[in-house]
Amino acid sequence: MTEGFMGPPWQLDWTLKAQAARDALPESVRKTIDAARAELVTVDDPYFRGVDVGAALPEGMFVEPARSSDPKGPRVLYFDSGHGWLKYTFVRRTDDPQLVVEEVFWQ
Repeated sequence: MTEGFMGPPWQLDWTLKAQAARDALPESVRKTIDAARAELVTVDDPYFRGVDVGAALPEGMFVEPARSSDPKGPRVLYFDSGHGWLKYTFVRRTDDPQLVVEEVFWQ
């Protein structure tokens, strides 16, 4: 076991509802979601705190809190220039931190 808090790459799990929504989308959209997932699991700070932290994301992706009154709560990762999003939470456990995708949407 390592000492202290683990860093990226983070584990990422899907709720059954989110996985079913992802699987129902066209293949091209699933590939875009997979690219968004890859960005999430490799970022240093899954909360995307700070002024320019989103600058490292590819064009067409950005992150914001689901509710501004809950700074450590769920986040929304927009992809495909805002045509879709992943709503996720970060479970910050010392032994096994992970991201959980709760909702997937694309239009």
